[in-house]
Amino acid sequence: MSAGTDPGTTAKDRTAADTAYRVREHVLRMGACEHGAHIGGSLSCADVLVHLYTEVLRLRPDEPDWPDRDRFVLSKGHAAPALYAVLAETGFLDPAELETYTRPGSRLAGHPLGRLPGVEFPTGSLGHGLSLGTGVALAMRRLGRDSRAYVLLGDGELQEGSVWEAAMLAAQYRLGNLVAVVDRNSLQITGGTEDCVALEPLAERWRSFGWHAVEVDGHDHTELRAVFGAPPAADGRPTVVIARTVKGRGVALFEGKKKSHSVQLTPRLYQRARAGLRAGRQP
Repeated sequence: MSAGTDPGTTAKDRTAADTAYRVREHVLRMGACEHGAHIGGSLSCADVLVHLYTEVLRLRPDEPDWPDRDRFVLSKGHAAPALYAVLAETGFLDPAELETYTRPGSRLAGHPLGRLPGVEFPTGSLGHGLSLGTGVALAMRRLGRDSRAYVLLGDGELQEGSVWEAAMLAAQYRLGNLVAVVDRNSLQITGGTEDCVALEPLAERWRSFGWHAVEVDGHDHTELRAVFGAPPAADGRPTVVIARTVKGRGVALFEGKKKSHSVQLTPRLYQRARAGLRAGRQP
């Protein structure tokens, strides 16, 4: 049923959109710090992260090491600002701690650190996250737990051969408890992904490696809910969700532009970005 005809779904969408808006506000504030931040890729995956942490992942913020929790791996570790913001919005962190981003001694480094509540692995060296998720999914199966592993990858990261090695292994072991999510914003630091190393037809590539592949608008919470709420593939294949997104989403100044990859927002640019975010907010 569409969001327009289901009041419950509409309320959920509104709540998710409000949370994603606050996450984007946090990201911009972190981008205004001395060292700047990877803003574009953080804004593009904000909706996906909000949906995972508020509606999908089985977690206990007050017990982050709960043995039966689902595991999440941020393979595209440069999107740490979005992850930190979501952790703050879901009770893992005090939102005030976001003000310490990248300061000396802070737990909030430019890429996630394993000592932070809600972070399973330190990440940022691209191409490693799916291997970690594959190992976790296999371990959970052998331990007899029904926990699931979720891995968020960047699309430029798919140029790393280790991603496809992990994809082959996960398919070989029929790890139906593994879900990869690709933040398909079609941009990397050097330009368009299709101009660097073409990925399309991306869904078919994953299917050829033995995965169940689905595509979704990564900014549409109704679509995200339908995709992540669907049962795993009946034959035990791992699942990949290709989330089609816009780099810099929510801030017209940065949308679809490679310059948004890593930005240090001056006071003037920060005010422009915040004004743009507010102007684009849905009523």
